[in-house]
Amino acid sequence: MSQKDWFFYVLSCSDKSLYAGVTTDVDRRIAQHNEGKGSKYVRSRLPATLLYKRKMKSKRKAFSLEKRFKLLSRADKLKKLVEFVNEDHGFV
Repeated sequence: MSQKDWFFYVLSCSDKSLYAGVTTDVDRRIAQHNEGKGSKYVRSRLPATLLYKRKMKSKRKAFSLEKRFKLLSRADKLKKLVEFVNEDHGFV
């Protein structure tokens, strides 16, 4: 049995809000969001644009990062995104 890669991702919605999620296929998930078939939150704030994605070591770690990220204030989320990008040496 092959193990799937898990990703943590962050979207920017049309109202400039941020949305964090977890998936095994980032491109497919963003398409679902933008077709109105994703989360209820994003559906009412289309279109959504990918700001960041990070391959995670496990499903558990991906969901843990998502949970911690969602607890941050907007300002702290933006700071964290800058940290992530600096750690990764690049964007999406």
